[in-house]
Amino acid sequence: MADCCCPEPRSRGPSAGCAECGTAGRPVESVTVKAMLTTSALARYEHHAYRFCPDARCSVVYFGEDGTIFTTSDVRERVWQKEPPGRRTVCYCFGENEADIAAEIERRDASDAVERVRTHIAAGRCACEIRNPRGACCLGDVVAAVERLGPAKVSGA
Repeated sequence: MADCCCPEPRSRGPSAGCAECGTAGRPVESVTVKAMLTTSALARYEHHAYRFCPDARCSVVYFGEDGTIFTTSDVRERVWQKEPPGRRTVCYCFGENEADIAAEIERRDASDAVERVRTHIAAGRCACEIRNPRGACCLGDVVAAVERLGPAKVSGA
């Protein structure tokens, strides 16, 4: 998306698959991995290329080129891709979550979540590379959540 706040992490060779589920992972910067890990998991961190596993059925969040894995119990935040639908956080910088978006749609038949996030992005307030476990801009996730949760009347989409 042209109005996202941060560039996508650069690819580091062929798309590696998660050692647990085989799902292709997307590159994630080391700053993201280190920021997300619990104290005990951070003690096991080694500097390697890491990828994010988006598979909802898999407990692995990050896997390294050396075979290291970090699971949902190794990270500080709940990872929305690994949680059941309903109350998941979709924007970690500004607290947009499915429950609040659904309630807003119920009240108004529309949601301004996309516009709120775009306003914050334009003001330079996001920190997706540190706050989002995927290490990338969440605007696309917010747009998808609004579309999934409500009618086609998406404000700011």
